[in-house]
Amino acid sequence: PLRTFSIQLCLVETAEIFSVPQCQNDLTLKKLKSHLELLTGIPFHFQRLQYLDEADLPDESTFKDNDIVPGGRIKMRTWRHDGWGHLVAAAAEGDTDKLAHLGVTEDSAGTTPNAELLGPEQKKDWVAHRAFVALFIAIHRGHIETAKFLLINGADLHAKTPLGRTALHVAAAMGRCDCIELLLSWGAQALVPDDEGETAVSLARLWGQKQSQDILSRSPR
Repeated sequence: PLRTFSIQLCLVETAEIFSVPQCQNDLTLKKLKSHLELLTGIPFHFQRLQYLDEADLPDESTFKDNDIVPGGRIKMRTWRHDGWGHLVAAAAEGDTDKLAHLGVTEDSAGTTPNAELLGPEQKKDWVAHRAFVALFIAIHRGHIETAKFLLINGADLHAKTPLGRTALHVAAAMGRCDCIELLLSWGAQALVPDDEGETAVSLARLWGQKQSQDILSRSPR
């Protein structure tokens, strides 16, 4: 069997450091990104992974292809265009005041040059996407007051990442019990599978979150 090892990951926008265990030389960056979506709370399609230089690592390449060594440090950057970097940082910090000016509500003062070019329906979709990403990240970090603000202002708790994960999936993996109860009270569904067939209940079990698993198992949905 291939030897497993750990690496570190630095999320550049927030300067957070994450430990990434169970890595192998044949692990693809695409598979790693799937795991990182839950570990870091950054949706798959925003992740830009770099190692040693500023070049983005190809999704289909492996650790071996990129000479990533045990104990090495990968950098994750998010897409900065359209103000996403600021939104990611504010959501990770649970800074509701900042988020309120970054286009996460329909009456938000926040806009970007790109948003100025959008029609009414496109602008509505733009806001909805930003609100969901902010909710996903805030829930991951356990910022319940920020999550409440986003939900009250229309964030869609049923929205999904490209890997089919809702905010409840990431709350379950991280063991954010207060956030789980909040999402369930708003109608989140514990038995909806992601693209890998994992529900919030099964993710709580896989990530060793016993209390979260118990709460989710009692949910009728």
